[in-house]
Amino acid sequence: MATSKKEKSATAAKKAAPVATLAITQLRSGCQAPKDQKACLKGIGLRRIRHTVVRQDTPEIRGMILKVRHLVSVAESAKQG
Repeated sequence: MATSKKEKSATAAKKAAPVATLAITQLRSGCQAPKDQKACLKGIGLRRIRHTVVRQDTPEIRGMILKVRHLVSVAESAKQG
């Protein structure tokens, strides 16, 4: 199936669009947290207190942050290209 130049340029523009990122820092321990919250911390990529990771701002990440909002701090980063 051949794609036209217009479709190729549209997909290239989507890939080049700036993406918002979030800097997520774990502030409190997840030791006594329920299993689902521990899974969210692991899914975000946090391993220990004061560990910071940078993730793309997606609905999935926002949902995980909402689940463990009492354990983490979130800072929105500038858009990167």
